[in-house]
Amino acid sequence: MELTLSPMTEEELARLWEPLEVGYAEDLVAHRGMTPEAARERSAQQMREGLPAGAATEGVLLRLARVGDTEVGWIWVSLPGVGTAGGPTQAWILNIEVHPAYQGRGHARRMIQLIEAELAGLGVAELGLNVFGTNTVAIGLYRSLGFEVTAQQMAKRLDPSG
Repeated sequence: MELTLSPMTEEELARLWEPLEVGYAEDLVAHRGMTPEAARERSAQQMREGLPAGAATEGVLLRLARVGDTEVGWIWVSLPGVGTAGGPTQAWILNIEVHPAYQGRGHARRMIQLIEAELAGLGVAELGLNVFGTNTVAIGLYRSLGFEVTAQQMAKRLDPSG
């Protein structure tokens, strides 16, 4: 069966919200050295800012991925111009997830391909994303899909005791 993307409902977003907020906070703790409390606050704030009207937020694409009747994952993309005057010139993948039971089957690749086709149909010429440097599986996928590094952040944790 073919993977398809369909618009997400408010109920579907509500079900996915908490795990996304918690997961992103855990990533901020692990990769940015934030305290769990600060990471949870930042995660919640970014989600509220990115989806102020939930699934009805203008300028975003929230899509559930299904194979037949089975939900296998989802993707959240912001459209160009969202959030700033003149805005960015590219769409941005803010989150892509394949549920654990369905990983390793090419679903993330297909979700990106389908969202690229949808964006092209909207006249969007470029798609960007961020990925934690330790996520080598995702980095390999993105490179194989033609994504290139356009910026790089580096960090070093310091011992506050000197």
